[in-house]
Amino acid sequence: MLNNKEVNALIDLLDDPDDIIFSTVKDKLLDIGEKVIPALETVWETSFNPTVQTRIENIIHRIQFEKIAGSLTIWKKSPEPGLWEGAILIARYQYPDLNEAQIKKQIELIKQDVWLELNDQLTALEKVKVINHIIFDVHQFKGNTENYNSPENSYLNRVVENKKGNPLSLGILYLLIAQQLNLPLYGVNLPEHFVLAYIDETDAKERQWADQILFYVNPFSRGAVFSRREIDIFLKQLNIPVREMYYSPCTNIDIVQRLLRNLISAYTKLSNPEKVNELNELLNILK
Repeated sequence: MLNNKEVNALIDLLDDPDDIIFSTVKDKLLDIGEKVIPALETVWETSFNPTVQTRIENIIHRIQFEKIAGSLTIWKKSPEPGLWEGAILIARYQYPDLNEAQIKKQIELIKQDVWLELNDQLTALEKVKVINHIIFDVHQFKGNTENYNSPENSYLNRVVENKKGNPLSLGILYLLIAQQLNLPLYGVNLPEHFVLAYIDETDAKERQWADQILFYVNPFSRGAVFSRREIDIFLKQLNIPVREMYYSPCTNIDIVQRLLRNLISAYTKLSNPEKVNELNELLNILK
């Protein structure tokens, strides 16, 4: 590990016009990792050299990116990769300094409002109606139809702040609330859409998924409830062959993979190849 004097000497070379020297300096700073970020930020704030500032920004971003990539690898290998952790990791790609506690607090408030309205006498359908009322009427979340392809729709912190999202991000929010309330809702990966399935957990181990699903929920349409028949029609309209995976719950890894694919699509439309390449790196970790 380099001492402060050696680190500062490296940072002083960030304005070197020689690309070989800069590349060597950059690699050494990347090797140091997160610990060098405060020193880099200090130089950025006091520098009047735009080249130095741009180089610092790129180095800091790469350090933060590599941390996310490492965390995503650990997340994937964990016994039960959590949806909250996965969604927050992806949000940190764009917002490395996001306030995780604040986002969790806001979701907790929504969950608390739902909990106050629930009781054991309610049917599964009635419980979903309560969740819908709290999320979409009381807290006024909605589908972002005006800017459907915006990458902001895929970052959980921005969805919570803006109260707008796409089918996947609203589905993730819905799932996070349902999970905290121990309600048996799970994500379903439809082609070109994402919905939820409400499971009848009675004797679940003895039955196939198709026999366990009571109904489906569409968070993008204010929690509209529908049946397997509607999925049949949807697939037929898209001319897509029926596959059981389009009706059955998917894993949290599947959901985060889809989150990354949505972002790749969004940044492709925005002609941002740098982000597309980085997000593909993250997606490859989960494959």
